[in-house]
Amino acid sequence: MIIEFKMIHILTTPINLISNVDVNFLVPDNLSKEKRSRVMASIRGKNTKPELIIRKLLWSMGKRYRIHDKSVYGTPDISHKTKRVAIFIDGCFWHGCRKCYIQPKTNTVFWKKKIERNHKRRADVKHDLKRKNWKILPFWEHEVYKNPQKVVNEIALWL
Repeated sequence: MIIEFKMIHILTTPINLISNVDVNFLVPDNLSKEKRSRVMASIRGKNTKPELIIRKLLWSMGKRYRIHDKSVYGTPDISHKTKRVAIFIDGCFWHGCRKCYIQPKTNTVFWKKKIERNHKRRADVKHDLKRKNWKILPFWEHEVYKNPQKVVNEIALWL
């Protein structure tokens, strides 16, 4: 088996309080470059399993909606412009669910910043949509898996 090494560049502050020093070092990746590329390409941002579960149940109830409508700020997973309803079904990992999120043990600075940016972006979207009198219905992935009917019933009240 061939282990690939990637050059990682980080900024560190030495204990002796010398100004920040650039440090380069190699970190082994247990996947080949091609395999890592396939894994990352397979991660979906749209039409995730939790979204599909909810959409199928809503459709079977006769509820109609739009998916990933780019004309609605924040591109909600499900939306209804006339009723001004935006539904977001957030993945527990990608959006940092307080109940489920476990921070990766590698590249922690990157992941912490990424999750913080996702939180800030979602807060900005919610603020803007509320200002425009939209009803925002956010759900976590674990809520959908635990009780999809409960989630659908709550959404159905607004659609």
